[in-house]
Order: sequence, then C-alpha cells, then structure tokens
Amino acid sequence: MRTSYKEKSKQLIFEITEEIDHHMVEKIRRKMDNEITRYVPREIVFDFNKVTFMDSAGIGMLIGRYKMIKRLGGSANLKNVSPSVKKIFEMSGVLKLIPIQDNEEIA
Repeated sequence: MRTSYKEKSKQLIFEITEEIDHHMVEKIRRKMDNEITRYVPREIVFDFNKVTFMDSAGIGMLIGRYKMIKRLGGSANLKNVSPSVKKIFEMSGVLKLIPIQDNEEIA
C-alpha cells in the first residue's frame, strides 16, 4: 500500500496495492492507523485502482477507518472501485457511509 498526503487540502490518500482479505487486513489496518495518527487529515481517500478482490474483513477495516476519521471531524471517500468490489460495497451498505467519488472530484 502506498500513501500520499496533500498538506494544502489535508487529504490523505491510501492507494491499496494488494487484495484485501483476512490475511492482509491487519497489515493494512496498522499502516492506515499510523498514517492517520501522523497526519490527522481532514479527508481520507481509499484508492482501489489495483484491488479486484475484497472479503468481509476488508469491509470491517474500512468501517473502522471511517469511524476513526469521523471522530477527528473528517470525511472519507472511495475512488477507482472495480465493479466486483463495488458490488460488495453495495451489498454491505458501505456506500451509505463512504461515497465513491469521480477522479475529478478528488483534489
């Protein structure tokens, strides 16, 4: 996973580069938590450009990071979501909490 921080907009982007399953979730969660604590962003963007598979452990990980950024007064967005992962988000209700943004909308 790669991260980038845009200081001007206080935006933290997580470019997830691996499949999100119960084997990888703890590693991803620790990295995200460390970066959120380090930068205290106003917005988190989860970039799913390279993700084609995600299981329920990934849903829990996303919801946890969403709650964390909400407590800090920020927001979260998804981008570059594949059709298969989007279907998982729709079925689980994640899209009711974290919207998918067009690439142009993310600064």
